Amino acid sequence: MNANVIILALCQALLISGNILLVSVNALIGTELAPSSSLITLPVALQFIGLMCATIPASFIMQKVGRKRGFYLGNLVGIAGALASITGLYNQSFTMFCLGTTLLGVGIGFGNLYRFAAVEVCHPDYKARAISMTLAGGVLAAVLGPNLAIYSRDWSSEQPFIGAFIGLLGLYVLALILLSRIRINNSTEAPSNQQARPLLDILKQPVFFVAVIAGIVGYGVMVLVMTATPLAMTHHGFHFGEAAVVIEWHVLGMFVPSFFTGRLIERFGIHPMMQLGGVLTLLCLVINLLGQSYLHFLIALVLLGVGWNFLFISATQLVTQAYTAAEKAKSQAMNEFLVFSTVSVAALASGWLEAAWGWQEMNLLMIPIVVGCMLIIQSYGRKQSPVNQEVSAKS
Repeated sequence: MNANVIILALCQALLISGNILLVSVNALIGTELAPSSSLITLPVALQFIGLMCATIPASFIMQKVGRKRGFYLGNLVGIAGALASITGLYNQSFTMFCLGTTLLGVGIGFGNLYRFAAVEVCHPDYKARAISMTLAGGVLAAVLGPNLAIYSRDWSSEQPFIGAFIGLLGLYVLALILLSRIRINNSTEAPSNQQARPLLDILKQPVFFVAVIAGIVGYGVMVLVMTATPLAMTHHGFHFGEAAVVIEWHVLGMFVPSFFTGRLIERFGIHPMMQLGGVLTLLCLVINLLGQSYLHFLIALVLLGVGWNFLFISATQLVTQAYTAAEKAKSQAMNEFLVFSTVSVAALASGWLEAAWGWQEMNLLMIPIVVGCMLIIQSYGRKQSPVNQEVSAKS
């Protein structure tokens, strides 16, 4: 495997570890620092808003300065966010802590482009495998993130959660060290014979439309159900530890298949793997409707993770076939913005939907959305962009 892809996979692992750590502690910190109960989840919301706001600038910045310098910048913003969070915790300043989580979200927005960088440093025939290997870093994160959150609590006697952000700071520094070892072509000039099309023309292509829809539905439904699951389990009498184990198995379901998803895509094709991801997601929703035992929650969340993996990796490879090198920055920026805007809304709405509508009703609502996505893949997925053939060798 290309050494650059391995380094990007390790950077992705560090990024996801930080995400898991943040999810583990942000709400608890909000409970302690927020001036009112209505603001407890504001740090989490600002993290997602920071991520969403970074998606478009990150792509264009990397077009100007190159991938490597862009990732350096993203990690430096993450370091600034960790330092601001530590300062906010030390001074018991909710405002400073919120600034820190916003900056951390921006850093995550830059890091989400690691998978596109992996495509660009590998042979065109191994795009799916490179994306899979990059996301496989999540397996390491599934172990590192929760354990860092647990054991870092005792690192500071001043404030128990400061240790978590010291650990997060270390992850960003380690990512900077890894990035110093990577070799990425930092050429930012598009070939002189390429004419970039208007963004609307790119968006109207069936290949781009299908990729974005698959990414939006796969990621959005996954985040909504995953985020609501601990609440639903609590409402059905399960303890926090039992919910944590279910989420841990879910995260493994998300990333363990990455070791072979790329090969499956090469063998069976992008669209069949998307459909399989949709089927697994539907099975998750049906199991959630059939019962609320521990086994129901566990099996459903594992299936949800695997379904996300197949949908998201396939969608990522498909979207790279929709643009030329001259159109790369704006195409990737729009894809990331659309997908992660939906993810942000899903994360913020999940708790409200579960509380206001109920667990079963929320799962019922997701079924027509997933079925609609599968019908779109079936109807439009085989229609190819007129630039696909030349793009596949350039993006």
